[in-house]
Amino acid sequence: MKKFFSHIFVGLLVVTAAVSCKKDYSHVNTTYPDPTPISERRIRFQLYTNQDFSDNNSMITFSLFIRNANRTLLDSPLVSMKIKDIPDAAHKLIFEKTVTGDNSDLAAGFRYEIQNVGNSWFTDTSRAGNVYKVIDYAFQ
Repeated sequence: MKKFFSHIFVGLLVVTAAVSCKKDYSHVNTTYPDPTPISERRIRFQLYTNQDFSDNNSMITFSLFIRNANRTLLDSPLVSMKIKDIPDAAHKLIFEKTVTGDNSDLAAGFRYEIQNVGNSWFTDTSRAGNVYKVIDYAFQ
């Protein structure tokens, strides 16, 4: 008889626990949310050369750019200079730009045009959520 009441007691205990312990899922967002918004991202541009261009008097114009999938956020030309005047790694030209309100993947880099030669570019990416990116470009 004691064994019978023990089984009933354990059974009632299990049923009571199962009924009273329900999880509330009403506050859970089951869709895939956007990445956590960030208010500010910084991109640091570093320009220099490891080559010896001391005899090259051609003019070059660099510009900085930042863009997302939909639009250009920054397109800023720098002053024109002679290729021989591009600084070495110890004297890099450094520019830092802040991007606000955009947490998407970004493309950023340098465009350049060499007078009477043509143009080219160097592009790097900053993934969504990355708050600091260094674009390090050694011109060659």
